[in-house]
Amino acid sequence: MTDTNAIIGRLGALFVESLHIEAPAADIDLFETGILDSLQLVELLLQLEQRFGFQIKIDDIDLDDLRTLARIARLVAARTAGPSSQMTRLSSLEIRHGAAEQEANQSDPQPKGTEPQAGRVETNRASTIGSQRDSVSAEPLLRSGSAR
Repeated sequence: MTDTNAIIGRLGALFVESLHIEAPAADIDLFETGILDSLQLVELLLQLEQRFGFQIKIDDIDLDDLRTLARIARLVAARTAGPSSQMTRLSSLEIRHGAAEQEANQSDPQPKGTEPQAGRVETNRASTIGSQRDSVSAEPLLRSGSAR
């Protein structure tokens, strides 16, 4: 999708629907004006990935690309260039979204034997925003009675 005006329109809808912010003009700096805070920026990145079907690696984030709707539209256009690759990404996104909805609608309890072990903490880590999370066990650093 290379029509940045159409992308700006979709971004405006994203701001209203997901961020609950009135869509700013295309050339308004989202950071200098305080329109976006850090949490909203993370939500924006997640929504860009979900709605436009591409992943943004943390190392690839350049805040200058995210300062205005016009710049975000250019970023999206560059990431989704090529009609066949865009359709493939959108189809893949719809399939993943449908599978996620099915999983959310299932209310099966955890199978026996999969409960978290006492004394262990389950944490999540993600190398890209919106990527599948890995479950990592973290052992406590100090055990009772072992402090020196």
